[in-house]
Amino acid sequence: MSKPEIISDAEWQARCELAALYRLVAYYRMTDLIDTHITLRVPGPAHHFLINRYGVAFEKMRASDLVLIDLQGNVVDRLGGQRRVNAAGFVIHSAIHEARPDMRCIVHTHTAAGMAVAAQRDGLLPLTQHALKFYGNLAYHTYEGIALSLEERVRLVADLGSHKAMILRNHGLLAGGQSVAHAFHEIYFLERACQAQIQAMAAGVALNVPSEAVCEHTAAQFARDGIDGIIDLAWQAALSLIEEQRDDWCR
Repeated sequence: MSKPEIISDAEWQARCELAALYRLVAYYRMTDLIDTHITLRVPGPAHHFLINRYGVAFEKMRASDLVLIDLQGNVVDRLGGQRRVNAAGFVIHSAIHEARPDMRCIVHTHTAAGMAVAAQRDGLLPLTQHALKFYGNLAYHTYEGIALSLEERVRLVADLGSHKAMILRNHGLLAGGQSVAHAFHEIYFLERACQAQIQAMAAGVALNVPSEAVCEHTAAQFARDGIDGIIDLAWQAALSLIEEQRDDWCR
């Protein structure tokens, strides 16, 4: 499918970028059947955002499979057809999109490593360089059951604060950023940090933890000037891994 006439160029570009991100999350094996979700706010004053049509495998996500909804969960999509979305996805993402306009793209996952760290009392430990990206920059939200209650949105936003990444205790991971490239970078590093932690702890030997000064220094290095260019390069490199699918995801 080429861009439908009823869809603006800006929205279609957002759809193509988000469909590519879904496929990359699948490529890096961060999926959970048809569950979890990734959203992207489209340009414009209405604060509408795109989410996956519930039931489509992330590996096969296309621009036309994404559904445009408002902050109240109403489908405002003009493509027609069956446009069911995940209720828990709406609850989690609508809260953050409304409160944090700087987090234009939000990724939520249920990976084995992410859930394992989310189940540990101390959460993410400062064991690796990847983990130190989040030193002092990681939020936690206490598990309240499947996220279907609108009342939980207030607590989600309060717990997230000004951070861009959060561990949902006993549940999974959440990360976002100003673009799909930034959101991908956040969730990739958080996932790898969790994988490394679980494997290091499984070895059953004493763990080496850097000093607090080194932890703070490394976190600051990840936030230094010029990092945006590196994030964009990483995004383009990741896209090249699924380049042969480009014509399909932008349909």
